Amino acid sequence: SLAADPAVISPQDPTLLIGSSLVATCTVSPDFHLKADDLYWTLNGRRLPAASYTALGPSTLSVALAHLNGSKQQSGDNLVCHSRDGGILAGSCLYVGLPPEKPVNITCWSKNMKDLTCKWAPGTEGETFLPTNYTFKYKLRWYGHDNTCQDYHTAGPYSCYIPKDLALFTPYEIWVEASNRLGVAVSDVVMLDILDVVTTDPPADVHVSRVGDLEDQLSVRWSSPPALKDFLFQAKYQIQYRVEDSSEWKVVDDVGNQTSCRLAGLRPGTVYFVQVRCNPFGIYGSKKAGIWSDWSNPTAASTPRSERVAGGCDPKGGEQNTTLRRELKQFFGWVKKHAYGCSNLGIKLYDQWRVWLQKSHKTRNQV
Repeated sequence: SLAADPAVISPQDPTLLIGSSLVATCTVSPDFHLKADDLYWTLNGRRLPAASYTALGPSTLSVALAHLNGSKQQSGDNLVCHSRDGGILAGSCLYVGLPPEKPVNITCWSKNMKDLTCKWAPGTEGETFLPTNYTFKYKLRWYGHDNTCQDYHTAGPYSCYIPKDLALFTPYEIWVEASNRLGVAVSDVVMLDILDVVTTDPPADVHVSRVGDLEDQLSVRWSSPPALKDFLFQAKYQIQYRVEDSSEWKVVDDVGNQTSCRLAGLRPGTVYFVQVRCNPFGIYGSKKAGIWSDWSNPTAASTPRSERVAGGCDPKGGEQNTTLRRELKQFFGWVKKHAYGCSNLGIKLYDQWRVWLQKSHKTRNQV
C-alpha cells in the first residue's frame, strides 16, 4: 500500500458515535522523502490546529479529535493528510452519527381498494447524521410470507407504495426496519385490513348554480365517486367554500350522504369557489371509519347582484312596521293565489315568493 500511495491514514473510514474521540495517523511512503514536520491535517477543508498533532515517528503524524459532532455530509466527513505545499497525500471518511431509532406512527390508506400507501416517522429524534435505509415489509397474517416494498418515492419521504396484488378480507401484518452503519431498529408490527383504510377519488361532476334570483344562495350538486359505484358502501360528504378574494374556507360538515346541498347566507353579487370531498365507510360491513378523499377541483359560481338602490334609506320605527304589515299581506295574498292546501307550503314556495318580492322591489325602484 505504501509503495502504491503517497501515504496511508489509519483508521480508514471509521464509523463513530456522536461525542466520540479519535486519534488518526498519517504515515508517508519512504519514496516521497517527507518528514512528520512536513505534514498537516484538514477536516472538511478546514485546517486543524497544530496543537492537536503528535509526531509518532520520522514520517508519521497523528491528529487527535475530541467530542465529534454528527457528520455534516451524507458521504462522511473528509479527514485529509497534506504535504507542506498543500498537496493531498491521503484521505479518510469519518461517519459520525447515531444508530437508527424505531420507526413510529405507521399510517396507511388504499385508493379505491386497488393499492396501498403507507407512511411512517423515523423516530423521536429522527436525524442520525448517517445514511439510513428504511425497508417496509408486509405479509398476510396467518399464512403469508414476508414481502418487501419496492417503491419508496411515489408518496414522498418515509413512505411505501404497493400498486397491486393485495388481498381483501384477510388482515396484513406490516412493519418497518431501519438500518445504518451503527445498527438496526424495527417498528412495532401493525395489523391492517385493507377494507378499513379505504379512501377514494373526490366526488365527480361537481356543479354549482344559482337558485333562481335568490341573491344569498347557491345550489351544489355532485356524483358519488365512480370507482366505488359497484361496491357496497356508505358515504358522507363535506363541502368547503370561499369568496373569490379570500383564502379562508368555510366548511359545511352536516351534508350526510346527500349528493346535493344548498348554501345560504351568502353575499349578493359575489363569486364563490366550492369544493366537495367524500368519506367512504362501511365497505363490505367494515366497522372502521373511512378516510377522507382529497377535495374536488374548485368550481366557481356567483350569486345574483342585489337590485336594491344604493344609498337608499331604511324605514325606521312605525315605517318598519308598516312595511312588515304590507309584505305579510303580500305574502299571504300570494300564497292564497299560488298554494293549494298545506302540502304545497314548503321552502320552494317560500323561495318563489322571495323571487317575486325582489322583482316587485325592482319594479318599484325603477318607477
